[in-house]
Amino acid sequence: MADDVELGAAEAEDLALRACLGAGANPASARSLVDATVSAARFGSAAVGFPHLVDYLNSFREGRINCDPAPVVARPFPAYLSSDADRGIAQLGFDLAVQDFVAVARTFGVALFTQKNSYTTGELGYYVRRLALEGLSGLAATNANAMVVAKAGGPAIYSTNPIAFGFPLGDGTPPLIIDQSSSATAYVNIVAAAAEGRSIPKGWAVDAQGADTQDAEKALLGALLPFGGRKGANVALLVELLSAGISGGSWSLDTPSFRTGDASPAVGLTVIAMMPGSEGSDHIARAHDQIRRLEELGVHVPGVSGRPLRSTERPLRMPRAVFDDISRFASDWSGGIA
Repeated sequence: MADDVELGAAEAEDLALRACLGAGANPASARSLVDATVSAARFGSAAVGFPHLVDYLNSFREGRINCDPAPVVARPFPAYLSSDADRGIAQLGFDLAVQDFVAVARTFGVALFTQKNSYTTGELGYYVRRLALEGLSGLAATNANAMVVAKAGGPAIYSTNPIAFGFPLGDGTPPLIIDQSSSATAYVNIVAAAAEGRSIPKGWAVDAQGADTQDAEKALLGALLPFGGRKGANVALLVELLSAGISGGSWSLDTPSFRTGDASPAVGLTVIAMMPGSEGSDHIARAHDQIRRLEELGVHVPGVSGRPLRSTERPLRMPRAVFDDISRFASDWSGGIA
């Protein structure tokens, strides 16, 4: 924390926007990515906020992300929206469809958005948070390149394959947001530990020889472990079918790395939106009361407990090395900001 850089909201957004444009992104992609990055920095895991933005910036520059995509959204079934992200960022395709997606869910009670051919999705909780703020419950799943073994000593076959769930709580209360990987930890946490020279807990990863390791650098050359052994691997498979299977996106085994090379990961994303009860029901109020009861019993509720500490009134922080990387891309942009 001592070497963190603290920025006001407007200053942080301006820096990130200029960095995206400096990396070559078109204005629509830049705006979508900055909105998602700031949301992750405020409400999600810090590692998938500004630190992960650097992955996007490098990928714009090195060709893993199409800087000027033209996503196409179709509606093959009444409550089913299907998007091809055109090798762009996942957030842009979602942004182009979200107004119709919400309207369809309110009409039919449930709606599905599925997308293929995008870069990795960033903070998965962002998508269900957007729905919760519209009064909808949501479930999301996505995949990326293979980096998780089904069991120690086996080959990497899944990505961290996260799943996210959101539920609105009304009454000015922030929504419940559960966002977790099917691996023992998120890949970005290994990257951060390696960059900072920290060890990692036993059971997070294996080295290149398949042996359990607490060395983050060796973990980057090896693979992550699923949480809970076989049960976590089953969740990873479930997520793989929900995301790549339904969307037509690349299976994790066939997905290029999102950090090296010049090929798009072209992965899948599926988001399901659900009305939390019929019109006039008390389902949101009941959920609100239940969450408060759980908190009184000492339960930490993701997205709710401790939320005031990350309010929109507080400055945004990032490690100095991340700030320097983002600033380097921002310095390449000499145009204006619309």
